Amino acid sequence: MPDGTDDLNNKERKLCGLLRSYGRVAVGFSGGVDSTLLLREAIEALGAANVLAVVADTPSLPRAELAEALSLAAAMGAECVTVNPDEISDPDYAANTRDRCYFCKRRLFGHIGAAAAAKGFACVIDGSNADDEGDFRPGRRAARELGVKSPLLEAGFTKAEIRLLSQRLRLPTALKPAMACLASRVPYGTPVTREALARIERSENSLRDMGFKHCRVRHHDDVARIEVPTSDIPRLLAPDVRERAVRELKSAGYVFVAMDLQGYRTGSLNEEKMREK
Repeated sequence: MPDGTDDLNNKERKLCGLLRSYGRVAVGFSGGVDSTLLLREAIEALGAANVLAVVADTPSLPRAELAEALSLAAAMGAECVTVNPDEISDPDYAANTRDRCYFCKRRLFGHIGAAAAAKGFACVIDGSNADDEGDFRPGRRAARELGVKSPLLEAGFTKAEIRLLSQRLRLPTALKPAMACLASRVPYGTPVTREALARIERSENSLRDMGFKHCRVRHHDDVARIEVPTSDIPRLLAPDVRERAVRELKSAGYVFVAMDLQGYRTGSLNEEKMREK
């Protein structure tokens, strides 16, 4: 049996083969760990002239993340363009049903595809990976419908393997915390508004300024539900830190500030949906 190194090398070779088979590619690029590895491997396999990074400028993307994505794409030598899908103007998206991600991705990939076609890139690829198959992700349906390819997923890369390969390649995102869109903090059935997204972004920025690198602020109307890793809960509960967190989040617009005793976990608002299966 091959060891872990051989397995990762085999997956990387498969990934490069897939990328070469596409010809010229437009990468849906967010600056996260997945899309950064994908962009790097695409440039390596195809050459920078055959790779376009497309960044979506949307209210659900924190401003710091947008700036970082644009800077990172430039540093990697990729041509980069931005699109403005304005998904929040879509009533189906704003209603925030369980298929919100489908409506978001359908609009997003449509804009990416149009930007790519205008530049002569016929193939759109995204950073979905093997772990995404185990979560509730209606956005995957939109990707399939629009012909978006997911080479990391097809090559069998897990999130852990993406981080490991990113470390080997000395990518700055190797240890970057997961950063789902801000709308993922809003429970299904609660409308997604620009005001809510701005409140979430401001609140999470405050917590990161306080040293909580891994955090989520779940938006429940006037209630903010804070998630931090269980190892960080005692520090958050320290009187001075707790008081500052309450002050900052109330300043952002929340009336009540609560802490989730289960701690930080991605996709916690999907837990109800997963229990239904």
